[in-house]
This record gives sequence, C-alpha cells and structure tokens, in this order.
Amino acid sequence: MKIKFHKNFEKRYKTLNNNQKKKIQERLELFLDNQFHQIFNNHSLKGKYSDYRSINIGGDLRAIYKLTINDECIFVEIGTHNQLYS
Repeated sequence: MKIKFHKNFEKRYKTLNNNQKKKIQERLELFLDNQFHQIFNNHSLKGKYSDYRSINIGGDLRAIYKLTINDECIFVEIGTHNQLYS
C-alpha cells in the first residue's frame, strides 16, 4: 500500500506540535503493517465523509483517509474530534 497526503492534511500537520508529529509517524508505520490494528479503532464514517474512514492517532487526535482502487491510501484530514466533525 502507498500512502499519500492531501494538501489539507499537510497544512494542518504543520500546525501540530513535535510530540503529535512523532505520534503520527509511529502510527503511520503501524498502519502500513496493519491498518485494522485494534489501537486505531478504524471505522467508516457517515455524512460528508461517507466514503472515508477514521483512525485514532492518540488522545483526541484523529486522521481521516480514503482507500483508492489503486491500492493507495490518501490521508485527507487530521485534527481533534471537534475540529473534524463539527
């Protein structure tokens, strides 16, 4: 699987602190090994994100992604629950 990042994800990623960035890197490595590891609470979304899935990064930090038919994973957003779903 190949991981790509949408410009919205990259923009918000730059605003995170170093501990959050480190946690994201650790989780993305684990994600490549097993995207459905129980630590992620990987689940499909509804509403405006109906074709997307969400994973827990740590604390209240979530990442939203979409799988493509080309075996790619595009991470489109990252943020707290309130930032993403309100």
